[in-house]
Amino acid sequence: MLFVGDDWAEDHHDVEIIDEDGKVLARKRLPEGLAGITQLHELIAHHLGEPDGDPAAWPPVVVGIETDRGAWVASLVAAGYEVFAINPRMASRYRDRHSMSGAKSDRADAHLLAELVRLDRAHHRPIAGDTALAEGVKLAARAHQNLIWERTRHVLRLRSALREFFPAALIVFDDLARCDVQAGCCRSC
Repeated sequence: MLFVGDDWAEDHHDVEIIDEDGKVLARKRLPEGLAGITQLHELIAHHLGEPDGDPAAWPPVVVGIETDRGAWVASLVAAGYEVFAINPRMASRYRDRHSMSGAKSDRADAHLLAELVRLDRAHHRPIAGDTALAEGVKLAARAHQNLIWERTRHVLRLRSALREFFPAALIVFDDLARCDVQAGCCRSC
């Protein structure tokens, strides 16, 4: 069994692979994207050795990472790895438990995540691979949420501008988000 800690950043991933005894097998900084995930799969395959041709006979790979979304995580799940999305706050508490200095580094966090899934994965839930329909619903829900937040930001900016330059409009239009106030209303309200 292999345990992988993946400390991700916007443009790279620091990964550490350890075995069941906690022995560090590999540490590497990988680029974000297809090149990086390919290198990670190659690194894992190198440490799995030469198992029989049946992928079901290969030893399990357990990955700890501080996110549950994105193409990187989806590719880990699709590869058949058991992926645990560790809450960053929980990872911070785990770090405090093992180090008094509170120092944070990407390399140390990769080690911490690998150790966390090696020793304490029973206390965390693995990411479930979703169906295409479930992924579509999640994508639509996230887009809807982002549109609501964006509309709220625009309404607040409009309110601020009106308060400064035309305060009487705020008396006439008490709810700027209402459909009849907006230009080009969809007329479905």
